[in-house]
Amino acid sequence: MDISVLSSVGSEYIKNAALKNEQLTVGDKGFESVLQSAMDMVNEANDAQNKLEEAEMQFMLGYATNTHTLTAMQEKADITLNYTTTVRDKMLEAYKEIMNMQI
Repeated sequence: MDISVLSSVGSEYIKNAALKNEQLTVGDKGFESVLQSAMDMVNEANDAQNKLEEAEMQFMLGYATNTHTLTAMQEKADITLNYTTTVRDKMLEAYKEIMNMQI
């Protein structure tokens, strides 16, 4: 596989290609978009937890009898929460690393 043609590919070339394919908007501001994405994950995890609590209440009251759906909702809420926690930990780790940099 010949990769010699990739020598002129830089970040500006990739940015222009992404803009051309409409995969990147000019409004993307780096950290702001990452933070918004993290906040969306927090909201998604919160929604999954709320739906799970509602489904558990329905099951305990006898309105729902499908344990498979309840188990699937529990797994989804658990995975979403674990993923969000991992992203939070990585963001805090990156923040601490940036704060320890000497200027």
